[in-house]
Amino acid sequence: MSLTPADAAFVETLAAGLPADTLRPAEPRYLEEPRGRWTGAETWVALPRSTEEVARIVHACAKARVGLVPFGGGTGLVGGQIAPAPARPLLLSLERMTAIREMHPMENAAIVEAGAILADVQQAAAEVDRLFPLSLASEGSARIGGLLATNAGGVNTLRYGNARALVLGLEVVLPDGQVWHGLKRLRKDNTGYDLRHLMIGAEGTLGVITAASLALHPRPATTGTALLQVAGPDAALALLAEARAQLGDTVSAFELMHRTGFDFLAEVLPELRQPWDAPPEWSVLIELGLGHGADPQAALETLFATAHAAGLVSDGLIAQSQAQAQDFWSLREHLPIANRGIGAVSSHDISVPLGAVSEFITRADAALAEMGRWRINCFGHLGDGNLHYNVFPIPGESRADHADTRDAIKRCVHDIVHALGGSVSAEHGVGRLKVEDLERYGDPAKLAAMRAIKAALDPRGIMNPGAVLATG
Repeated sequence: MSLTPADAAFVETLAAGLPADTLRPAEPRYLEEPRGRWTGAETWVALPRSTEEVARIVHACAKARVGLVPFGGGTGLVGGQIAPAPARPLLLSLERMTAIREMHPMENAAIVEAGAILADVQQAAAEVDRLFPLSLASEGSARIGGLLATNAGGVNTLRYGNARALVLGLEVVLPDGQVWHGLKRLRKDNTGYDLRHLMIGAEGTLGVITAASLALHPRPATTGTALLQVAGPDAALALLAEARAQLGDTVSAFELMHRTGFDFLAEVLPELRQPWDAPPEWSVLIELGLGHGADPQAALETLFATAHAAGLVSDGLIAQSQAQAQDFWSLREHLPIANRGIGAVSSHDISVPLGAVSEFITRADAALAEMGRWRINCFGHLGDGNLHYNVFPIPGESRADHADTRDAIKRCVHDIVHALGGSVSAEHGVGRLKVEDLERYGDPAKLAAMRAIKAALDPRGIMNPGAVLATG
């Protein structure tokens, strides 16, 4: 079923029913994505100010069978926000819909519009002494709608869950232009199918999220941060088990980092101060969030002493101030920037069962060694089994030198992940980058159900065509 391009005639008709400045030619920032893998086709972007305007736009696209691509903060890494040529869909940006509509601190809930930037939502929660715990490197530009559409993860998933765990209700414009008014603040609601979780993670293929009712949490009274040297991934997992045994759910984040990441930081960002004279082979960044009267430094000192006696850690640093804690986190948050500075041949956002983390790394390292010489930067959210396993050229070579091996590397890594019962898309989504991977590794019954849902809700196929599910 072919779609109609968003040509001048369609835009003229659509503009007649909208405020004068709602439609404009798409600027380059709407046609690019962070990794430079895709460039969007020249088209128009709609910038509505209300849910009613979004509904009007979606209805018009459905009637004319014009493709529609929702655009959030543009931070997605799998091409979900980019429609390459020859497609000419209409882009829909909710960047004007940024209102924090309601705050309900006694209920630990907030209602915000989809264009709100994550950092602004975090700040709004802090102003009423609450925490919105979704946290990731792009929080200064990522928007709530895109984060929910991709079910974003981040560093606090271990304690608070992915984005879907932080959503109480949604307001969504469906593919025919109807509005689902689901902005409830309820923790219990068993009235049929839960459309909320259907829309979260659908990457704009089933509707446009225009607002969300979000779950807030009490703010930890005190926090503690430590950077610890571990013998390897197995030791890191044993350390995590010991931390949770001692401290329960107060462990907010647990990040694994390999020495290659520190080498890349030194190479690309030499001004960034590193705590080690020589980086360890493996290290862990751990953060605690405790209640009133607790001493996080004492808790971390006890954890270190126990883990050291067990041979799990060899050295470590416990942050003595908030500034030092931020220095530790700055290292972790700059790893993706350093990666881009080096230039990956192939990047992988994968997850495996915790018990298979070490086996995955061992098997993947060995398999890639048979394919050539590489630098591998493996880091990620160890507490939930999510690793960013990225393959880089050796010094003196560039990723362009290995462009013909990218697909083989990805296939090698993903085959191992699949064999271990993991996922080839842990937190970034499917987008356009991993459509073929979903077809290759996805359960046939699940894929059939997904296609049936897509056909039922979006029979004209206008919603983010080409993302998540293969078209044609």
